[in-house]
Amino acid sequence: MNIFNKVTLQSMKKSRTRTIVTVIGVALSAAMITAVSTFAVSLQNYMVNGAIQKYGGWHVEFLGVPPSFVREQAADGRVADTAAFEEIGYAVLEGGKNPDKPYLFLAGFSPDTYASLPVNLISGRLPENSGEILIPAHVAANGGVGYRVDDRLTLQVGNRRKGGAVLGQHDPYSPEETLAEAEPAGGDTMALGAEKTYTVVGICERPGFEESTAPGYTVITRWDGTDTGDNLSVFVTLKQPRQVRSYADGVPESYARVFNDDVLRFMGLSDDAIFNGLLYSVVGILVALIMVGSIFLIYNSFTISLNDRVRQFGILLSVGATRKQLQNSVLFEGLCIGALGIPIGILVGIPGIKLVLSLVSANFGNIMYDTVPLTLKVSVPALAAAAAVSMATILISAYIPARKAAGAPVMECIRQTGEVRLNAGTVKTSKLAARLLGLEGTLALKNFKRNRRRYRSIVLSLTLSVVLLVTASTFSSHLKRAAEGAVMDSDYDICFCARDMDEGELFALYDKLRTADGVYESSYQAVSAYTASVNTEDFSEGYRESAGYGPGGEVVELPMDVQFIEDKLYWNFIESLGLSREEFTGPDAPLIAVAKAKKADEGETGKSSLINMFAGSGISLSLKPVMDVGAEMGGEPQTDGAPEVDRRPGAGLERNVVLAFVDTIPLDTLPKPPSEVTPYVFLAVAPYGVKADFVSPGTRTDLGLTFRSENPSQSTAEMEAMIRGAGTACGYNLYNMQKILEQNRNTTFVVDVFTYVFVAMISLIAVANVFNTISTNIRLRRRELAMLRSIGMSDRDFRKMMSFECILYGARTLFLGLPMAGILSWLIYRWMVWGGAEIDFMFPWDSMGISVLGVFLVVFVTMLYAVNRIRKENIIDALRDDMT
Repeated sequence: MNIFNKVTLQSMKKSRTRTIVTVIGVALSAAMITAVSTFAVSLQNYMVNGAIQKYGGWHVEFLGVPPSFVREQAADGRVADTAAFEEIGYAVLEGGKNPDKPYLFLAGFSPDTYASLPVNLISGRLPENSGEILIPAHVAANGGVGYRVDDRLTLQVGNRRKGGAVLGQHDPYSPEETLAEAEPAGGDTMALGAEKTYTVVGICERPGFEESTAPGYTVITRWDGTDTGDNLSVFVTLKQPRQVRSYADGVPESYARVFNDDVLRFMGLSDDAIFNGLLYSVVGILVALIMVGSIFLIYNSFTISLNDRVRQFGILLSVGATRKQLQNSVLFEGLCIGALGIPIGILVGIPGIKLVLSLVSANFGNIMYDTVPLTLKVSVPALAAAAAVSMATILISAYIPARKAAGAPVMECIRQTGEVRLNAGTVKTSKLAARLLGLEGTLALKNFKRNRRRYRSIVLSLTLSVVLLVTASTFSSHLKRAAEGAVMDSDYDICFCARDMDEGELFALYDKLRTADGVYESSYQAVSAYTASVNTEDFSEGYRESAGYGPGGEVVELPMDVQFIEDKLYWNFIESLGLSREEFTGPDAPLIAVAKAKKADEGETGKSSLINMFAGSGISLSLKPVMDVGAEMGGEPQTDGAPEVDRRPGAGLERNVVLAFVDTIPLDTLPKPPSEVTPYVFLAVAPYGVKADFVSPGTRTDLGLTFRSENPSQSTAEMEAMIRGAGTACGYNLYNMQKILEQNRNTTFVVDVFTYVFVAMISLIAVANVFNTISTNIRLRRRELAMLRSIGMSDRDFRKMMSFECILYGARTLFLGLPMAGILSWLIYRWMVWGGAEIDFMFPWDSMGISVLGVFLVVFVTMLYAVNRIRKENIIDALRDDMT
């Protein structure tokens, strides 16, 4: 160790308090960077494990390969595991409604295959021999063909061929395909084999390895080795997933391959880099904020250290020390502080983030994967990166003052005249200030003006904390309001929705579901889609303006729904409105309706309000049913879960209705997919008893069952079991509205925990900076303060002067921080409203009040600590001290 490093260590020991506070600040910074990086790794690992459980842990699949290829891959040193199934062939799905998926694809699984390719049973069991099959649920939901356990299927299995080549699941279905023995020019044919009868032994969820463009629904049977062929699908798991692209490139291109992007994207190895891009962007922003806050502390600490050692540097320069040696001495001090603070920070950051993860793990399970725990994953590269970033922060903070110190003239350093260069105008104060503040306040104001650069970091550190605290509080409060408002007004807790379900099957299922534990109220409804021919002159003026219709009249086709509810609910609602039941009875009776539209407020709030769409209290309209494509073409309606809708009017199916407008509806309608949501509500309500005469065959109609429950989660789980047991063949959705609200609350809780922990850590760094700067600067002013006391300044006046200095620091911080926080809070609110949240702006008075109290508390406590130490010293000793 050279003499300069020894002198540096002695200086650090002499200024023990400043050194300790700086080490604490570095430890806090390192702890935060460690926590952020470790959380990013843990979250990424959580997402990978969740995707593996759902889609399988394989990395790449090769289709249509011979058994020899499978053996070669299993023997490859880069491969960790392989799994394969036999591609038995295709069979026609009789009655299928999806034109892009007309086949059943038979896959022969061995017992070992299930370990790599997750298959989630809905009901029944796995196949035990080649005569049993497992049917995926989306055959009913997407293909419109329902099967139940114990059904028997007779299938004629064969291979799809085109131009002599065998087609597989990776080759989408072509509209030119035919099912003929001969092969037409340019078309696909299917070489049919012998018929075979299978027994359905189970229903499962859609296999995760089935591509969305696959022409066949994957049906799983047992691969017993008797039907071994040359076509297998092999799933390869590599020891090093990052080699997946180069590994696949080494396989002959004649073999089709599919990458498991659902898993690889979370590893950062997929072309879809949205998740990792977002994750790394957030981590980068947080680390940048931590570095900024830390640089304030560390830079100020080194600046104070150099002010303390400036005469020492002058003496060393005068006896032959080079400027590079002095600069290296300052950087050595930074390395020493880093060597102490960074390990402490890492050791604190890991258990700290582990504690945070234990608090939010259950909430993550309710939001995302409930069967995969969010656990701590410590990554050595992440810790090394955290240590490197922390050390870079220290060296950046130390380099600037080190270069400045090394470049100062020798005599200026010895005389200590470089730090304070003032003229009368710099510290001049007005007569008004002198009258208002007195001598003590004037002295405080002059000192603040004299040391602007020295105290600038105090103001910036506190300003950063104020802005983060207020904006975090605003974001959290508005997020809670938006989350609660999303589902708080629902009339039901649980909702079952189905499209194109037979009414007899619906009511049989209704009788079962209403017996679930906890259910105390239930109802049913149907919602049919129509278009209404409306003259724009009938619209209200407000709606014409918001919808952009001109003053002239024109006829437009307006989508609307007709809701059919239980007769007793309908008549009870009629009576609650004070209307006559006889007036709404009969074939020509009017229907109650709601016609409301959202109109954006042109003022500052930007919120939307509901306005009446029509000028009158009623209207006579011609309604035309919206037909499913299958019904429009003369076939049965599509039941693929999201049928294509032809909104052209059904020919000859128009009917005239009279609507009487009211302000509310008796029962909330069924949830709609986002593509069908309109910016207005145009809904007519009728008793269910008239549905059979009102609705034409082929009209797009959603059927629904709604329930109120004392324990929605328990009731929903029981209903799921009932639905599976009933073997429901059509596509359906079962919504737990309370679960949606709970998910929103869990999301808010997770955001709150991470936000406030982050703000608290940043604030601790700011507090350390304030303590370090104020206490050290007070110590550097020992002679100045001792001189004031020696000429008669009383303790009361002395405290008054220091209190004025505290008020100046706090006022400057709040002058900058509160307006910035208010503007950012407003921008956060506007961003959330732009995103669709219907909330009022809540000015963050509480968080701003806490910020004001916190700023003055930190400054006053620090000042009190430093001044009390000065007051205990002997005035004569302080006057003699030359701070060397």
